[in-house]
Amino acid sequence: MADSGPLSADGNLPADFAVPSHVEEVKVQMATFAARHSAAGRVVVLITSGGTKVPLESRTVRFLDNFSSGRRGASSAEYFLELGYAVIFLHRHRSLYPFTRLYSGINLLDSLQLESGMGGCSSGQVVVVDQQALPNIAKVLKRYQVVKDAGLLLSVEFSTLSEYLHLLKAAAQALSPIGSKAMFYLAAAVSDFYIPVSDMPEHKIQSSDGPLQISMKMVPKMLSPLVKDWAPQAFVISFKLETDPSILLERARRALDTYRHQVVVANILDTRRGYVVVVTPDTQVELVLTDEEASRGVEIEDRIVSNLSVAHSQFIAQNQAA
Repeated sequence: MADSGPLSADGNLPADFAVPSHVEEVKVQMATFAARHSAAGRVVVLITSGGTKVPLESRTVRFLDNFSSGRRGASSAEYFLELGYAVIFLHRHRSLYPFTRLYSGINLLDSLQLESGMGGCSSGQVVVVDQQALPNIAKVLKRYQVVKDAGLLLSVEFSTLSEYLHLLKAAAQALSPIGSKAMFYLAAAVSDFYIPVSDMPEHKIQSSDGPLQISMKMVPKMLSPLVKDWAPQAFVISFKLETDPSILLERARRALDTYRHQVVVANILDTRRGYVVVVTPDTQVELVLTDEEASRGVEIEDRIVSNLSVAHSQFIAQNQAA
């Protein structure tokens, strides 16, 4: 695989990655959100969630994707909100979303019923929720309304790899003014490879042309400029997913050495929902769910977020004392 052009000296992405038309507008929204909550004494976390789409054609019919549903990011957002964080949720379009993720496998229409209404209903019918079909819906709706009324959740969508990279940079620059009160929880499954626009066919690839050969470049690494330049005082967590347990911790520590951020959450594909290792430059902590806990609906993200919130509080205290 050929390497892509590096980020420029001022942190700009190569021309292969077109700037989304709305990025400046979204940057202002994120900066306003962060400033408002920081002034109110809250900490702010940017959560990235879901996978990135890599187009194969300029007029995209086919694209490369990955398995990520956004489950970890969406569930983590809920736990951060419970702990008092304000959350910017940078997520893949149509990936799982906080609160509604709990009902992602349910047909909404099967959960609703029409019943005869009272006299005030012009149609004579009202829509009633079947609470057995939507377990705990009243409790979840109440939690969501509290979050919504307080303006604690800002949703920002991306679809393609290019959109994600530009929005991540914008988010880092938007949160930089609040310093150590900003956390970056980089749970999105970001492609390592892409096809430059100049190498893409304009129209749909035709199967009649025979077997397809693809040459891809490496995606520029965003973690280094984020840590060094865009948000140098922020508390930054990256995720490392592997399929080979024997290399997991070595890869996590290599990432910390390379990028000089605060935490890597390391996990193995097959056990990621019940076991992770939180790795810092000085420590490593295993977080494990028992089968009994999992059967009761306990989620590993609850443990991850609790661990990281404590570490973030210590980080803020250290920065304020310095």
